[in-house]
Amino acid sequence: MLFVGLGNPGSAYKMTRHNIGFRVVDRLVSDLGAKDISKISFHGKLFRHGTLFFLKPTTFMNLSGKSVAVVKQFFKIEREDVVVIHDDIDLPFGAVRFKRGGGSGGHNGLKSIDEAIGREYIRVRVGVGKPEHRTQVSDYVLHPFSAEEEQTVEKLVAYVAQVCQKIPTSSLEQIKSLYSVKSISALPC
Repeated sequence: MLFVGLGNPGSAYKMTRHNIGFRVVDRLVSDLGAKDISKISFHGKLFRHGTLFFLKPTTFMNLSGKSVAVVKQFFKIEREDVVVIHDDIDLPFGAVRFKRGGGSGGHNGLKSIDEAIGREYIRVRVGVGKPEHRTQVSDYVLHPFSAEEEQTVEKLVAYVAQVCQKIPTSSLEQIKSLYSVKSISALPC
């Protein structure tokens, strides 16, 4: 199974809303002790733990599909076994949802992956809230979380990483019914 965290490379983007997928993959790699098996041809940082792969594309968000397609093909991973973790402005901050397939919702990373491998992969949608006006989306997702939000983000990243570890041995329906949340702050510590 291939877990893909979406984000942009570089320290300027590290703590932004758009990089929540990278942060979840970093947590998974740390929690599982996954080994770095990156190659230049993968266009990303790739880690492995047994039959699980964890990818952070370094192509920038708009070209994420290039990295996903190369890794998927190289390791002969089925599209149904690809899990993409991404920020979602259509969900309230702290919400988490799971689904297979669907549209990109204007998310350029998802658009790129859809074009490269098709749409029928699992999506882990992490709510980052939305700006007041649609014209502010780019600035909003490329802006860091506030200091107050960051406390919740740590809990959110840990929760999503924990649930991702259950995906290989559970049905998507089980994951959706047991682990979708309207707000991470509603969960016990």
